[in-house]
Amino acid sequence: MSAYQVQHLSPHGIIETDVPASKSILNRALILSAFGKGEIFLSCGDFAEDTQAMLSCFTQLGIGWTREKNGLRIVGCGGNVPNNRAELDVCSAGTAARFLTAALAFLGGEYTLHSSLQMQKRPMEILTVLERSGVQIEYLGEPGHFPFRMISHGITAEELSVDTDLSTQYASGILLAAAVSRPIRLHLTGTRTDGSYITMTLRLLEQFGAQWSRTENTVCVTPSERAPESLEIEADLSAACYFYAMSLLLSACVRVRRVHSDTMQGDRKFLDLLKSRGVRFTDTPEGLLADGSRVSAYRGFTENMRDFSDQALTVAALAPFAATPTQITGIGHIRRQECDRIHAIVKNLNAIGVIATEQEDDVTILPSAVHGGTIRTFGDHRVAMAFALIGLKAGNIVIDDPLCCRKTFINYFDILDKLTKTGSA
Repeated sequence: MSAYQVQHLSPHGIIETDVPASKSILNRALILSAFGKGEIFLSCGDFAEDTQAMLSCFTQLGIGWTREKNGLRIVGCGGNVPNNRAELDVCSAGTAARFLTAALAFLGGEYTLHSSLQMQKRPMEILTVLERSGVQIEYLGEPGHFPFRMISHGITAEELSVDTDLSTQYASGILLAAAVSRPIRLHLTGTRTDGSYITMTLRLLEQFGAQWSRTENTVCVTPSERAPESLEIEADLSAACYFYAMSLLLSACVRVRRVHSDTMQGDRKFLDLLKSRGVRFTDTPEGLLADGSRVSAYRGFTENMRDFSDQALTVAALAPFAATPTQITGIGHIRRQECDRIHAIVKNLNAIGVIATEQEDDVTILPSAVHGGTIRTFGDHRVAMAFALIGLKAGNIVIDDPLCCRKTFINYFDILDKLTKTGSA
């Protein structure tokens, strides 16, 4: 599929769909399962390429895992990596890149890590933290980036420090590594020390039996004695938000199965934005229902999205149809993700007739008449999925590289096909 023509959607009845397991939760749980003690079943349903990349690395490391009905069974190595002289390829999976690197540095061994060309462009600042702790890194390309060779005799430092402005995944990677290896005191600096993804990591540490305490911006972790026998992984709220956005954009009723109001995922803040525009939410046994049928118009968004920035693109897709301007702030860090997402927002909106401007840390979007055109994804799954929403509202939108969605949501455009034809998936 070289390009995808998004069809206008006029929903009738309730739009219902499934989404994959939460990549953020599942890949954290996989690290705790693979390098912890005991055997665990992760009930997760379907998952996408980022998780497949992690599992492929497990195979190369000699970690035992099997795909079973509705989930994955992992046999933990108890901190002793069976093949501690491995060659790994994390592909384009940012969580695998950061979490695996940290865990293997703590556990020790000699590893050569490769990635996709896209991932090679993304800086890996965590490598500097590891080098300061005695880990040897030989860069096989640009310093601070993939690919590299890592030689570690295990991290013995009792304290580490991480800048959360670069990526909260670095902090999460170290916390996960400590939970399967040795106690650590981690000092969090920057402006995202209370980030939702760090909170998610700490909640998972609890579920796996690790102990932690926090004093201001210092977190102390003590490893788990043994993993639980099973754990249910939530459906991916980040993916579900594209469908929940339809409730506001199309004045529709939308239910995503297996998403519930008690989610630990930070993108629940996006649901609060929808609530503030008149969307009503009801938690049902099947999943969380969003009712936007009574919303005929909505005002723009003035929002600091630092802590749920994956949805900045989704808000940008809603902004042209709002009654007032939108300003999204606090998102400078998304310039360093799969692409420069701020640039992608502005360039694509401008290309379809929307007035949008960028600053270093924020984006301003004016209500505009969309004239249609082609969306450049820059190989970024979230650009493709978010900007498809504009096509559902206005029609005449082409996504230039729909297959990039396989990174986190393999059948996203198949679901859109079913929705535009039947109104249900």
